[in-house]
Amino acid sequence: MTTIYLDNQATTPLAPEALDAMLPLLKDNFGNPHSSHVMGRQAAAAVAVAREQVASLLPRNGRVIFTSSATEAINLAMGVVRNMVSQGRDQIAILDTEHAAVRDTALYYGTLGFETSRIPVDPQGLVVLEHLEACFGSKTALVGAMLVNNEIGVIQPVEQIAEMAHRAGALMLCDAVQGFGRIDMPQQADLIALSGHKIYGPKGIGALWVRDDIEVPPLIHGGGQEQGGRSGTLSPALCAGLGVAAKLCAERREEDRVHIASLADKARSLFGDWTVNGSLDQRYPGNLNIRRDGLDVGRLMSDVRGVAFSAGSACASGSGRPSHVLAALGLQPTQIKSSIRLGFGRYTSIEEVEQAAHLINQAAEKYLS
Repeated sequence: MTTIYLDNQATTPLAPEALDAMLPLLKDNFGNPHSSHVMGRQAAAAVAVAREQVASLLPRNGRVIFTSSATEAINLAMGVVRNMVSQGRDQIAILDTEHAAVRDTALYYGTLGFETSRIPVDPQGLVVLEHLEACFGSKTALVGAMLVNNEIGVIQPVEQIAEMAHRAGALMLCDAVQGFGRIDMPQQADLIALSGHKIYGPKGIGALWVRDDIEVPPLIHGGGQEQGGRSGTLSPALCAGLGVAAKLCAERREEDRVHIASLADKARSLFGDWTVNGSLDQRYPGNLNIRRDGLDVGRLMSDVRGVAFSAGSACASGSGRPSHVLAALGLQPTQIKSSIRLGFGRYTSIEEVEQAAHLINQAAEKYLS
């Protein structure tokens, strides 16, 4: 039985065009991009093309630093707070629904003496801007806000958040992993993190966009190969895969948008007995987080083996911890336990959504009867 894949927030299938771009750099054009001979220069040229392809979807007044993942990019970005301590700024403010890469890194800096403030969201999962602004002060160094939430798909007003951060003299970090290539990037952000495998590119590659006038302290020390700040030999193949994936997102943006919106509309109609978690209006349609009271999602997932879906972030799977995102919405533990996340993508078909809905609803009815 073929598995229906509805977990595109966790990872996406590799686009055939991205694979085609990677293969020559894995087989024949295998030079080290930091070498000065012909093969090294050819590899470096492939990296340069990929950098331009990624940068084309980002604000123009910055630079792209390749990393191994969005998590590394976020850790690298948050290092800017170390430069701001001398200015008396030692507060990090993040939304309470941030991905673990931001949340746990901020909490780590809390163990180093930084003040970490977690800003609550409303029952729709959206930040209340007045509450956010009230926490800003002369000590605020960095504000972290996710563009599209990975668990519930809500879109935060990141442009306004960045403007508020700047008025307070702080920098703004945007985790744009779930929105990059799909919706507009925040032009006012100072740091933007993204990932290859969330846009039909390869795993093992991400990037950090840094505004031109910002210095980011190195996270990994060594040869300083990546623009003098990020050490380690770059993989031209992974860079090329990410670059082509970004290029495809730009070329197919409207086509993808229409397709995924139609999948979301179909899914909502088929899950009419379920409640949507998060805002119905300010959300990315490819993410549908829904709940049905009385269900045990662990058992449901076990019963519906023909569909790949999730109970939330893949990063928290197996931790035993309830979703901090759903808890931030005010959901009770039993409601969190009855919630599932369905993720639609470029290669998902209407027929797959219909079949998946049939299987999930059938198993749910059996469980609740």
